Amino acid sequence: MRVQVERLKNMSLRRSFFLLTLCGLLAALILTALLWKGCQAVSSQYPSGGVMVDSNGVIQPLPAPTPEQMRMRAAVDLIFLLGCILFPAAGLAAAGMLFYRWKLKEPLALLLEGTQRVQAHDLDFTIPNLSADELGQICTAFENMRLELLKTNQELWRQAEERKRLNAAFAHDLRNPITVLKGNVKLLRQDASNQQALDRLESYTLRIERYVEAMSSIQRLEQMPVQPAGVAWVDLRAELAETARLLAPGREPAICGPDMGSVQIDHGIFLTVAENLIGNAACFAQKKLEIALVLENNMLLLSVADDGPGFPPELLKNGPKPFGTAEGTDGHFGMGLYSSGLLCCKHGGDLRLENREAGGAAVTASFQIK
Repeated sequence: MRVQVERLKNMSLRRSFFLLTLCGLLAALILTALLWKGCQAVSSQYPSGGVMVDSNGVIQPLPAPTPEQMRMRAAVDLIFLLGCILFPAAGLAAAGMLFYRWKLKEPLALLLEGTQRVQAHDLDFTIPNLSADELGQICTAFENMRLELLKTNQELWRQAEERKRLNAAFAHDLRNPITVLKGNVKLLRQDASNQQALDRLESYTLRIERYVEAMSSIQRLEQMPVQPAGVAWVDLRAELAETARLLAPGREPAICGPDMGSVQIDHGIFLTVAENLIGNAACFAQKKLEIALVLENNMLLLSVADDGPGFPPELLKNGPKPFGTAEGTDGHFGMGLYSSGLLCCKHGGDLRLENREAGGAAVTASFQIK
């Protein structure tokens, strides 16, 4: 019985409804036939009256039923008539109840509960795939929608936390130049010809301007859409070579990667990340830069390594932060690696930092390809 019920659950709604209705009507027909047979057996026990003609042509009157017997025969006929009406109705009702219980009840309850939890902003649940029918497909679609909502909420939460941290870093780093500006304003009030105060005022004003521009660039990156398109490997290698020539003059770039075919990637995002990584490596490289393109499963890996001093332990542990700078890089605000990480995440990948055993630093940016 359980096997038949499972098979019925995996049927389409139309087919299962037709099958249950047919079974209900068939059961009603069998019960009606049994009722008719029983009523006939009961009625045959009572005389029906009339006459009987034998083989010799003699007419003999039959016993007439008594009034009580006539009432019993009428009651039997009424019971049969009611059976002819009630049995099909009961069969259809039973088919409908079984259809609701086996096909509708559980998925509808799950969908209703899921809808209520989504309305309550609770996405920590799962809608199981109960069957292969239309309602099972709706449950699967609902579960996919829940997963997408959960993914979106997690991304929004991550962006909100990142924005809080970014604003805190921005406010912290603005405190010093603002303090210097206020001090120079006081000096200028006392001596308007103080050239040193004017130079500091100009310098820190430009620094604040660069801070604001850095903040605006992050917001633009977060809103940048990902638009993959086919790009030839030979073009990517040529662009990496040109970028290394412009951003790392005097270095010896070594570039390796596929020569034939193409890859589906957002060309603009890739070039922006490549420029950031190559420019950052050029600041610390002594003589050499190593740039590699590798296709791994459904990911494109861009690796940029240098022969410099390597990354500080804090950066390897915590990852790139906005407005985080290393010694000798004043004015850059550490936005290159941070913005590259944002772009890699938008493209379905990430950014990994490491120090090589032979010396120097290496950064690997991954992009999900279509």
